[in-house]
Amino acid sequence: MKKVMRLRLCLFLSVLLLLLSTVVLAASGYHLLKKIPLGGEDGWDYLTFDPDSGRLFISRATHVIVFDASSGKVVGDIPDTPGVHGIALAPELGRGFTSNGRADTVTIFELKTLASIGQVKTGQNPDAIVYDPATKRVFAMNGRSGDATAIDAATGKVVGTVPLQGKPEFAVVDGKGRVYANIEDRSELVALDTRRLTVEARWPLAPCEEPTGLAIDLEHRRLFAGCGNKFMAVVDAQSGKVIATLPIGSGVDATAFDPGLQYAYASNGEGTLTVVHEDSPDKFTVVENVPTQRGARTMALDPGTHQVYLVTADFAPTPPPPPGQPRQRPAILPNTFVALVMGK
Repeated sequence: MKKVMRLRLCLFLSVLLLLLSTVVLAASGYHLLKKIPLGGEDGWDYLTFDPDSGRLFISRATHVIVFDASSGKVVGDIPDTPGVHGIALAPELGRGFTSNGRADTVTIFELKTLASIGQVKTGQNPDAIVYDPATKRVFAMNGRSGDATAIDAATGKVVGTVPLQGKPEFAVVDGKGRVYANIEDRSELVALDTRRLTVEARWPLAPCEEPTGLAIDLEHRRLFAGCGNKFMAVVDAQSGKVIATLPIGSGVDATAFDPGLQYAYASNGEGTLTVVHEDSPDKFTVVENVPTQRGARTMALDPGTHQVYLVTADFAPTPPPPPGQPRQRPAILPNTFVALVMGK
């Protein structure tokens, strides 16, 4: 009888520990810390956080807002960036770079003064842009021409063009001579050799469809792709194998990874932030979907404070589409643009 009681007690304690661990994973602690009005009437795209200066760079259609995270104030502006999508930073060179989709150019600016140094011609509609410290080259991913323009970050000279055979979206670097980019219209992931300027590998992302956001865990060599069919695909950066797929919210555009907390994030246009925990390099758990605000689909992470920055605005009612036309986008209401600061 005593043996049976001991077994029951052990079983009860095991279940209790399991329930407690589930409760711990059931809440990330993330919530809205601040909502900061930024105003203006333009749209937006990528956000880039600079840990060295504590500044957040926000693309705004024709210019880039520079926002100081500690003061919560706009401290600068980079003008004349038509159709700007992304911002890449080269801290050791004191330079930054914007991809100007409507002008088919990259603007080079000084990080300290934000003054424009010059412009470089790229392929058609440069979208994602990244800096590779291994080669000190900038890579602009050109959505319309389906290629990548490689630029010497120190001289501003184009050193080559890499055909990608599809529409590139977000890209990340591993710091060892590789750039990874999602190919949205082919549901693929490509790995570029940043020295040879060639495509080293091309991997299918099925069941992921229309991949957009991309982040990387450098230590464990894991990539996190945000997929249009409400998945996050976790990919081995060496073999290209899809290790796991996790459910996320709809309308994802960006993903991020926090090495300190071992969290991967997906910012979803529906108004949620999906938080995924990396239990091990081969096991991942969705912790929760934190409410944000409709339209908050792009983000940047401060790895020091673990705060996540998103931006969005209020929208007018969606108009009915004309006969035979695709669904229309709602208009952005003037002066409702805000930054959302999510944290613990």
